[in-house]
Amino acid sequence: MEPNNAGSVQYDRWNNDNINMNVEASQSPIRRIHNRLCVGRTGSMMKVAGAVAALVSIFIIGYVTGYYVHRC
Repeated sequence: MEPNNAGSVQYDRWNNDNINMNVEASQSPIRRIHNRLCVGRTGSMMKVAGAVAALVSIFIIGYVTGYYVHRC
């Protein structure tokens, strides 16, 4: 047994009943949507779809601009 000195520091133990490990419930709805759409396999698919949509839109804008510039 350890001596009970006046200068010693006494630490309280964790109260296991008050620890909340439910991370999903403590996050905001926007953060949960971000985690669902931007992380993991779904996030990779969303990034690829966004890149393809950006390329297609740039192609269409360039095609229409070229048509009107070279119409004469």
